[in-house]
Amino acid sequence: MLGRSTLLLLTAFAVVLPDGGAGARTRIPLKASMPTPVESGPTLAPFQHVRFCLRYPDDCRSNSAESERVDLTAERLELLKRINHRVNSSIVAKPKAYGSNLENTWTIAPDQGDCNDYAVTKRHELLKRGLPSSALRLSVTKTAAGVGHLVLVVVTTKGDFVMDSLADTILPWQTTDYRWLKIQSARDPNYWVEIKSPVAPRLPVHS
Repeated sequence: MLGRSTLLLLTAFAVVLPDGGAGARTRIPLKASMPTPVESGPTLAPFQHVRFCLRYPDDCRSNSAESERVDLTAERLELLKRINHRVNSSIVAKPKAYGSNLENTWTIAPDQGDCNDYAVTKRHELLKRGLPSSALRLSVTKTAAGVGHLVLVVVTTKGDFVMDSLADTILPWQTTDYRWLKIQSARDPNYWVEIKSPVAPRLPVHS
C-alpha cells in the first residue's frame, strides 16, 4: 500500500505530453512547486569547470536580467528531448583521466568524450537557442554505484529536469537515483553551491 508521501508525489504527474516515441507518452509535473534540490552554502567549482570557462568564456557569462526558470511549453520540451538525444548520439562515450593530465578538458561537441562533455555540449546548444543561462545548471552527482557523474539540470516552470548522457528520457530530478552533490549557482554559472537533499526513489514514467 502506498504511503502518503508517495501518493503526493505521484499525483503531481498530471500533464501528459508525447515524447516522440511510437505511442509512448511522458508524464510532466503540473506544478512549479515540485521539490527542488535543497541548496546549502557555496562550494568550490570543479577545477575542470574553471578551466572550461577560461576556454569557453561565452558559456560562463551571467545575466541578472534573465529568468531563472524556463517556461516549459510543449515546444520547449520537444527541444530538450531533441538536443538530449542528438548529443547523446553524436558523442562516442570514452572515459577520461583528469588529475595531473592537463591535456584532458571538458570539451564542447567532441567526437569522443565523457559525461562532462555531453553535459556542457547540451548546455551550449540550449544557450545558442536562447534559453537563459541561469536556468541551465550543471550538477555534480554520484550514481547508485558511487561513480561521479555530471548532468545538466534545466530549471523550468514545471519542475527541474535532468538531461543525462546515460538516458535519452528527460526525467524530473527527483525520479533519478543519483546522490546530488553540487550545482551551478543560478546567479552566476562560475559559482557553485552544495546540495543537501536525500536520494529520491526512482519512479516509473508510465506509458
